[in-house]
Amino acid sequence: MRVVVQRVLSAEVSSAAHGSANIGNGMMILLGIEHDDSVGDIDWLVGKLIRLRIFDDEAGIMNLSVMDIAGSMLVVSQFTLHASTRKGNRPSYIKAANPDKAIPLYEAFVERLKSESGLKVECGWFGANMQISLINDGPVTIIIDTKNRE
Repeated sequence: MRVVVQRVLSAEVSSAAHGSANIGNGMMILLGIEHDDSVGDIDWLVGKLIRLRIFDDEAGIMNLSVMDIAGSMLVVSQFTLHASTRKGNRPSYIKAANPDKAIPLYEAFVERLKSESGLKVECGWFGANMQISLINDGPVTIIIDTKNRE
């Protein structure tokens, strides 16, 4: 699994077919799922995200997690995070999981994020055409990959 995490003051995802979902202060999480991802990746990634210290403390130092600030999270599926641009100019998405595998993992990820954090977690709609708007705070943008746990 690969995520792009952004510290946001607010974020909203909308879709003509599904409506909209929004959060205030917290994290915008774009989630890409590969064909060989598993529940073990969810366990590790959720733990990392809810403890990730990217929010400022009273001294202005990034020392607080989303849990510490009682923030919220917005999760959007993003298969293009697994794009390969090695050959030519048209990205290949061969590493991205097909919907039969990706949808259950995406739903399990969202549910685990909710249960482990106890915070407000909103999400987009798997496979839908969505528009996202956000106010990135900092800006702070971090990429985390369960295949490269650094």
